[in-house]
Amino acid sequence: MSTILVDASGRTLYLFEADKGTSSTCYNACATYWPPLLTNGAPVAGTGVNPALLGTTKRTDGTTEVTYGGHPLYYVVTDHNPGDATGQGVDNFGAPWDVVGPDGKQIG
Repeated sequence: MSTILVDASGRTLYLFEADKGTSSTCYNACATYWPPLLTNGAPVAGTGVNPALLGTTKRTDGTTEVTYGGHPLYYVVTDHNPGDATGQGVDNFGAPWDVVGPDGKQIG
């Protein structure tokens, strides 16, 4: 697998193909299985991350979710260790989930 986007702890981040634009469509049971990457401030770019692609979006519950390349970002509960990517290509909650490349595009 090519280089993928991870958080500061090395946990894999995903995009949901059902999300159109920066607004999340993953709530309730979806957000329990695919927790959003939330922030309380401006997200900080790590090594290999393009700061211009980082952003945020408000969720309907008032929390702030991190976006990258215009996509809301998520974890998956089946990833237990840094580097796990068990959610790659999974079709769940109505659409596929994909890891994200450093260019902000899905890796399918």
